[in-house]
Amino acid sequence: MTEQPDPAAWHPESLRLRPGRLLVSWLISAVALLLAAAVLPGVTISGFGGAIVAAAAIGVMNALLPPVLAALRLPATVVVGFLLLLVLDALIIELASTVTNNAISVAGFGDALLTALITAAVAVALGIILGRDDDDEYSLRVTRRIARRQGAHEHTDVQGILFLEIDGLGLPILRRAMQDGSAPHMARWLREGSHRLIEWETDLSSQTGASQAGILLGSNEDIPAFRWVEKERGAVMSCSSPSDCAEIERRHSSGRGLLTGGGTSRGNLLSGEADEQILTVSRTAAEVKANPGYRAFLANGYNVTRCLVLYFWEVAIELTAATQQRRRDVLPRGHRGGKYPFLRAAMCVVLPELIAHAVISDMMRGRPAIYATFSSYDEVAHHSGTERADTLEALRKLDRQFGRIARARSFAPRPYQLVVLSDHGQTQGATFKQRNGHGLDELVRRSIERPSVLGMAAGDQADGIVGQALDEATGRGGHSEQPQAGSDTTDRDAIVLGSGNLGLIYLMEEARRLTLEELNERHPRLIPALRAHEHIGWLLVRSRRDGPLVLGREGQRWLATGEVQGKDPLAPFSPTAAQHLLRTDGFEHTADLMVGSFYDPELQEGCAFEELISFHGGLGGPQTRPFLLYPATLPAPPEPLIGAEGVHDILAGWRALLQSQPGSLSESSAAAPETIAGASPAGRGSDGR
Repeated sequence: MTEQPDPAAWHPESLRLRPGRLLVSWLISAVALLLAAAVLPGVTISGFGGAIVAAAAIGVMNALLPPVLAALRLPATVVVGFLLLLVLDALIIELASTVTNNAISVAGFGDALLTALITAAVAVALGIILGRDDDDEYSLRVTRRIARRQGAHEHTDVQGILFLEIDGLGLPILRRAMQDGSAPHMARWLREGSHRLIEWETDLSSQTGASQAGILLGSNEDIPAFRWVEKERGAVMSCSSPSDCAEIERRHSSGRGLLTGGGTSRGNLLSGEADEQILTVSRTAAEVKANPGYRAFLANGYNVTRCLVLYFWEVAIELTAATQQRRRDVLPRGHRGGKYPFLRAAMCVVLPELIAHAVISDMMRGRPAIYATFSSYDEVAHHSGTERADTLEALRKLDRQFGRIARARSFAPRPYQLVVLSDHGQTQGATFKQRNGHGLDELVRRSIERPSVLGMAAGDQADGIVGQALDEATGRGGHSEQPQAGSDTTDRDAIVLGSGNLGLIYLMEEARRLTLEELNERHPRLIPALRAHEHIGWLLVRSRRDGPLVLGREGQRWLATGEVQGKDPLAPFSPTAAQHLLRTDGFEHTADLMVGSFYDPELQEGCAFEELISFHGGLGGPQTRPFLLYPATLPAPPEPLIGAEGVHDILAGWRALLQSQPGSLSESSAAAPETIAGASPAGRGSDGR
């Protein structure tokens, strides 16, 4: 059983107006207005009859005026439109006082605005209690109307494909979430047989920049971490910087992006060479211009007040959860103060709403391929933990959005196949600084002959989407400072960066990578100090004589030959760890020293070199175990599926198969229709990558 009819017999459904539902929504609005009048002294309503009349007038004006505003070509559309719509919601309530002969009366603009917010809060609460989604139906009608005006695709049986990414969700966590009810829609798709669930393995580094470059562009070469240094020009590159993401996309675009030929990018770091995008970091410059991608959201006046209500509710959830963690002394426990509650609310409420509306609008317009990233789980898990109650609540909200998007497919001008995937997982553990009282940058500063060290910054792709990152540095001990993307670092002796439990150490005395022999000669205390540290699991360094080496506390491994002396530093990690490190060693901008934290397989713990208690970027645990939840009617990928570039081949192959692009599928795929070739480790070069 599937949620969407068989494409062979598919016909888009019509959205019929249901008088009964309209009546209930009308009554809910009237009750909400009465409650607002009860708590606001500046608002009066002439009885229940007056509330009914006022609710009707407000409903009519909400149906007529916001779509006019949404049609305007506004600069910085999402911000300006959001503020204007909020003002319009208040003005509509003031206008209702005039057109209803004072059935409702408000003392001024402030009372009107508060009335709009309170009625939205009451409507949200009653909708949850009654289990109603009438606003979804209304939004779909509005979205379809806008799509027709924008030139929607003609009805066709050629299938589209929709990719929904849950940032940072590992397969083991998803399976448990399905069992405990935190992902009911995805669990139902799996249980009913409409979808299949498989694991894939990330590259090193296991983070969104590398994964999305591989998935969306087909290449993630020379992306050694979320941040890295390009020594020849003395600059820090960061996957949270719009200009750096644009440069990453320029370097890796080859005309075979996943979203070429009419696709859309929503909420991603990179665009995948899409024709249209919103909230895409590599094309942030487009956000300052008028962007019609937000029209569906802005055309419903209820969306802004509802978002504001849920935004402040999310802030309250975060403050409550943080207080409970402190009171119960839950460990590990991350930093949850400062700006973070407000950043979390934006990530969990505002961005998912904007992205979901954009995705539904794309479907109503018949776009052939859509890729959208939802980052709220990743953001909450970084600070709360991978499976804490409020983290799983963030996942439940995403699952609800996915159910909403899946239902909307029935009303699109073409059938859509829906794929859910993640770009990486997360591993949990107290941070390096929490365990030691100092960061990796301070350890390096103490161990080199010259102490000018530029320290680590923290964060993830939310930095580029929402704004400036939350400042969560590992500490500014000694002479350490925080590097910014693109900053000039040529006057520094060393730069230390953290990407989850992957650390990067650059010695800036040469504009090239230093060898093991040079490091030992110039900084004889550095490698012994790192190698002996109990919370460091391995070091990757290039030897002039022996090539790439992995060093540990009690042994070392020659990557070129696989020979091990003493205890293998990679023994606690996956069997493919060596091939990941060998591939990273070949990157132009790999650090002089790549540092991996320890990993305890029994406790499933490591430690980040930045202040995030759940992390990704390196090796060890669920961080390298993302998933693909895909329609059972599509060919199965080969297993094991290793590397983001292999995932790109799978997704592009599915799109080509559905949309009949000749020559896009390999001969072996045509010969074996149950699988898609080209995704096995052997398909990525002589080193198995």
